This record gives sequence, structure tokens and C-alpha cells, in this order.
Amino acid sequence: MPSVPGAMPSVPLSDHVEELLAGEHPLPVVEAGDPVLRSPAQTYDGQLAPALLERLIAAMRVSMLAAPGVGLAAPQIGVPLRLAVIEDGADVPDEVRIARGRVPQPFRVLINPSYEPVGAHRVAFFEGCLSVPGLQAVVPRHEKVRLRALDERGHTVDEEFTGWPARIVQHETDHLHGTLYLDRAELRSLSTRGAMAERWTQPTPERAARALGFSLP
Repeated sequence: MPSVPGAMPSVPLSDHVEELLAGEHPLPVVEAGDPVLRSPAQTYDGQLAPALLERLIAAMRVSMLAAPGVGLAAPQIGVPLRLAVIEDGADVPDEVRIARGRVPQPFRVLINPSYEPVGAHRVAFFEGCLSVPGLQAVVPRHEKVRLRALDERGHTVDEEFTGWPARIVQHETDHLHGTLYLDRAELRSLSTRGAMAERWTQPTPERAARALGFSLP
């Protein structure tokens, strides 16, 4: 599908967002190859009026859930702002939940987020992205991170996330730096949707690592 405008809209950002919200819904997801996904996003410092920001957040949530996904960063819908939303019902089998540390996450808005590792332990699992459809790859990430951000009301967020929620936080925050999960992936693990369904549905990627020849942390 054609992407929405790239990283540097030729109109004021507020006009760009108004035009976006007046168009197709759920919002189209920008796919890899669009410059907006490879450019650092702008720090949010009031570029959008509160009511417009609220509408954008609501549209992002609808689009994330419709995709379906567990996170969506503003550059993924063509808006170069340091803004992301996350939500995960964690509707997975118990063996997956236990192996991956996947627990439900309520809807959250992250404005100007940053993270830092807590401890040195890293874990690796298959990961995908709405902007890279049809593919997954194993990505080593910090098992535990400290997230700092603002929420939609301007309140400070300073929390530690572990397991799959930490992975979501890292993935979405990386988008705001122009980083895709493939930049951090074990590329020998790269698999299509069909290969994943046929071969690599196990809760952990140990079997894939042995068969495809890559290392795990």
C-alpha cells in the first residue's frame, strides 16, 4: 500500500496530523523503505494542541489493535514525533507466557520515552513488526529495562519492565530513533510467515538456533 508522507512533512506538523486523521481509518502503517522509519523523531514539546494529540492517540490505539499489534510508534503512521502506544492482552498459551515472560499490559501512552538496561542479562526471541510485514527474526534484547517517559497527561513515567513488556518498550522506543528490529536481529534467523507457522512456533528459539546456525545470548 502507498505510504503516508515521510519524515519531514512539507506542511506544519499539526496540519499534517489533521490531514492524516481526516483520511483512511484505521491509519495505514508505513512500511520499511519509507524515510520516516529511518529518521530520528522530533521530541514532543507541544507541537500539537491537547485536543489534537488526544485524537491522534485514540487513532493510534485503534490502528494498533486493528493491525493487530501490541505497540505502535508515531513514525509508523508517518508522524515524526517521539510518541508511542502499547497494549497487550497476552492471550497466549501458558507455556509461551512462562517462557517469554509475557503478561498483560494495559493501554499506555509513551511520550518522549527512553530506556536503559537494568542488569546485563539478555534474552532472545522471534520478533516481528507491523512495518515489516510477513517476516520475523530472533532479536536479543535486555531482559529488564527502566523506562522514563511522559504519559498523555504530562505525568512522569519511571518504571521497570521485565520480559515481554520490556521487549515491547525497547521495540517501540527504538522506532523513535529510526531503528528497526532487523537492525538488532540475528539475520540467519530471518523467517517468513509460512516458515514460522511450519517450523518455529516453539516458545523459545533454541531449535531454530541449532537448525539455522545462529547464537543465543
